[in-house]
Amino acid sequence: MIVRRTVSSAALVAAVFLTGCSDERSTVTGADRDAHGCIASAGYKWCAKTSQCERPWELAQKEKFEKSEEAFNGFCGNK
Repeated sequence: MIVRRTVSSAALVAAVFLTGCSDERSTVTGADRDAHGCIASAGYKWCAKTSQCERPWELAQKEKFEKSEEAFNGFCGNK
């Protein structure tokens, strides 16, 4: 047996409105681009040497340097 529920349009509008009125801030992955367009929540940081967004641990493995923020910044020439 299938039970169907109907919702009035006023109730639907109220539910949509109230959902957007939360004091909590939600973060959407990818909504945190930096000045270069790198998405920090996906692990990307700007690398001046390669002129592109890089994942530090992947670049460290590829270029054979230590997996640390200092080594990444040193390799990339970041301040």
